[in-house]
Amino acid sequence: MQRTVQSFDRNAAILRARALRRSPTLPEGLAWQILRRRPGGFKFRRQHPLGPYVVDFYCPAAKLVIEIDGASHDMGTKPARDSRRDARLSEQGFYVLRFNAAEVMSDLESVVTAILIGCRRQLPLHHASHGPPPRGFAEGRH
Repeated sequence: MQRTVQSFDRNAAILRARALRRSPTLPEGLAWQILRRRPGGFKFRRQHPLGPYVVDFYCPAAKLVIEIDGASHDMGTKPARDSRRDARLSEQGFYVLRFNAAEVMSDLESVVTAILIGCRRQLPLHHASHGPPPRGFAEGRH
């Protein structure tokens, strides 16, 4: 099999994701304790491979990527790298939300609220002329 410049090793991404799941950071662990309960009816995956990337959390129904950045993300070339990564994910139709780890530690409730708003950003609008809304619509289930 011939490899192109944009190809990646899917198995390597999967193995990296598995390793990251075994050793979450404290902010990621706290966020996962909430997100694993499917708030708003949305299912989340943690340390999920998306192409060559492994994202901290992913909501497939909303194509929402959630990243929790520690202090190292503000140093050196990491801000530019994160920006390029976000742009590539956006080009593929993903919506990316980034949170500072300190923000997760100090105000987890607001972070989860922002995540749910991000999940609902593309839900279809309900029109009264179409009858009552589908079951679970108000809770974000679809």
